[in-house]
Amino acid sequence: MFEPMAGLAAEHLIMIQVDGRSLQVRKGISLAMALMEANVVPLRRTALSQAPRSPLCLMGVCFECLCEVDGRQNVQACMVEAADGMSVRLANGARRMEAIRDA
Repeated sequence: MFEPMAGLAAEHLIMIQVDGRSLQVRKGISLAMALMEANVVPLRRTALSQAPRSPLCLMGVCFECLCEVDGRQNVQACMVEAADGMSVRLANGARRMEAIRDA
């Protein structure tokens, strides 16, 4: 799908955590683009049908790139820059009420 630029120096790469997995991504790009370059697709699944969804517009209009970033829910990955040490959880369907009540 998307290919990262080859030959980037180490100072141009950062580490992020996605669902507990460490990924090395390019510095200075949106989180959505970083995830797509790392072949993390789909970014989320719909609540009812579990249909896979991935970024469509990459400019904050479609809301297909929603994920949890550093504990904040429903963050548009296309609207935040990937940051070193960032922790990302992908949205996989509806959350259970127990998880919401206990939060």
